[in-house]
Amino acid sequence: MGATFNVLSRRTAIVVFLAFAFAYFFSALLRAITATLSPTLTREFELNARDLGLLAGGYFLGFAATQLPLGTWLDRHGPKKVILSFLLVALAGCLAFSAATSFSGLLAARMLCGVGVSACLMAPLTGFRRWLEPASQLRANSWMLMTGSFGMVASTLPVQWLMPVFGWRPLFWGLAAAIAVAMAVIAWKVPAWEVTAPAAGAPRRGYSEVWKHPYFRRMAPIGFFTYGGLLAMQTLWAGPWLVRVSGYAPLEAAGGLFIINICMLCTFWGWGMVNPWLARKGLSTERLIAVGLPLNFAVLASIIIAGPAAGAWAWALFCMTSTFVSLAQPAVGMAFPPAAAGRALSAYNLVIFAGVFVIQWGIGLLVDGFAAVGLGQVASFRSAMAVFFCCSVMSYGYFMLAKDNSPQ
Repeated sequence: MGATFNVLSRRTAIVVFLAFAFAYFFSALLRAITATLSPTLTREFELNARDLGLLAGGYFLGFAATQLPLGTWLDRHGPKKVILSFLLVALAGCLAFSAATSFSGLLAARMLCGVGVSACLMAPLTGFRRWLEPASQLRANSWMLMTGSFGMVASTLPVQWLMPVFGWRPLFWGLAAAIAVAMAVIAWKVPAWEVTAPAAGAPRRGYSEVWKHPYFRRMAPIGFFTYGGLLAMQTLWAGPWLVRVSGYAPLEAAGGLFIINICMLCTFWGWGMVNPWLARKGLSTERLIAVGLPLNFAVLASIIIAGPAAGAWAWALFCMTSTFVSLAQPAVGMAFPPAAAGRALSAYNLVIFAGVFVIQWGIGLLVDGFAAVGLGQVASFRSAMAVFFCCSVMSYGYFMLAKDNSPQ
């Protein structure tokens, strides 16, 4: 299946970006809302740390399960058709979550939500690979992530303020309605994919070229542990840490998450501003990651050592220094030809979100496990984070040792 690769005019590119960004805003809000709702859901459904981690991770499990077919469908049918089909599932997931009466019902609905929004980033990134110049792709990726940070900001204090007025269930009715509006905007503004018939006898495109690519393999471990860990903390464990370790009240914790997500919003805006300049200066993604991640590890080690003294600003700094690894995602897409961009990006997204699921649930299991052997609540959280720290450092070690395998 071939395709026509037309660079969009500036005006059209802005309109298309905004249409996708509107959907991604609500996708990110839906992803992060469990951190704010965790005290309410824990109380109403009598959840322990393991259940909470599984519930939050269920979104990412559903998300990850779709990534391989998603990449093939994006390359074949284009972003517009694929994202509209998936958002129907997200709408159904929101309604199912609002109606859930048990933990199993919450988990099933959460997984359905993950499936439904799983195209909200990959669809625009696939389109940008064909519609934008390389420097603009890096900027668009960072600003799309900034839009996600707007959604995460909306999932904190605004959600905490609205819950006493409406309750958490009607909030999901509102999310379903917003997703329906996003679908209408995309159907109206995003151009259709232009394709040509496949050549006679052309081999079927699969994922083997992606899995075998040395650049993909180099970036995979840091995507799993560091990028996945960033999302696991931002969308879940920063909230319980603030409540159970730092002693925040639920409203204070929502304020802390608000701070974290505002900082992330500003960070991604900054990356979008400087990425074209960095590209012109020849500062590669690999070099920026190599220099930036040790700072991230130092921040995480400080949080573990500080324990209860590590509050919202410490977690904000952790998340901000984790964003060096966000540069890997568009870099992976640009390491492949445009016709394979959907598969490459979706495969890497699978790695990231599989990491989020494993880390979110794994930390919950570790917290409960350390508590079962006699550690206190604070010590259990610190020990679980120490295990995560070791895994992240090892993934960075692999990234550094594999540097000679870069395709550049």
